[in-house]
Amino acid sequence: MNTDTVRTILAQALRSRVVGDDPSEAARNVWATPGPRWYAEDAVIRAVHQDAAMFIGGIRALLLQSLHPLAMAGVAGHSGYRGDPWGRLQRTSAFIAMTTFGPEPLAEELIAKVREIHRRVRGVSEDGRRYSANDPRLLMWIHLAEVDSFLTAYKKYGAGRITAAQCDEYVDEAALVAAKVGVIDPPRTYADVRRGLDAYRPQLHATREARDTARFLLIDPPLPLAARPGYAMLATAAVTSLPYWARRHFWIPRIPVAEPLVGRVAGQVATRAIRWAMSAPLPGQ
Repeated sequence: MNTDTVRTILAQALRSRVVGDDPSEAARNVWATPGPRWYAEDAVIRAVHQDAAMFIGGIRALLLQSLHPLAMAGVAGHSGYRGDPWGRLQRTSAFIAMTTFGPEPLAEELIAKVREIHRRVRGVSEDGRRYSANDPRLLMWIHLAEVDSFLTAYKKYGAGRITAAQCDEYVDEAALVAAKVGVIDPPRTYADVRRGLDAYRPQLHATREARDTARFLLIDPPLPLAARPGYAMLATAAVTSLPYWARRHFWIPRIPVAEPLVGRVAGQVATRAIRWAMSAPLPGQ
């Protein structure tokens, strides 16, 4: 089996998990549909969101988001992440792709669908508190965790360098979609993001559902045995990039000397492999 065949097989496996059964159709909807886009081709958000480091950032974001008990209750009660984990991943990746790269009318249509779904996501958490996915405070937490995770992963493992000024640009650009989803006064600089995360810390802890999610993501992912070593490298990079205060909630110990090297190597190897695989052309191209 030559390297081109291996690359094609790996690319098809990745695309089927992240995009779905018809990645060519999904790509046409985003890239080939005419119309104005929200972001210019040289926008920082485009560079971040199309990089392989997003695989690490996505795992990190899910772990961080789960530490808010009300956000986790909504995920556990309504998302079907255990019964349909790849469906949830595909819907999330489709949202990011369309709102970052797609034409404005289709992006607006998708956001309207998400807001309608949020209206139906409500319930009571394990500790008896009521929650709603439309709660601006929960929407803000989800946004902060995503922005921080995507930027952290890109700074560590992205294909290009990113300056402090570009980090601020990214946060400001991401605020556009966040506001449309329902976040009130989203952060505009990376310093705002860091302050926002710190402000939520007294509200955070790992519920039983959060620890179940972490176990599902890190120890028992729904993957064939052959794919688990590669995924383990992504998960290792995601965990080692979490702030220590977040890891303590999951009872994940810290190994001061070896850990930074292990995480860095795992992240670099995994993202380089993904970039190599995804350079394979889509079917029919």
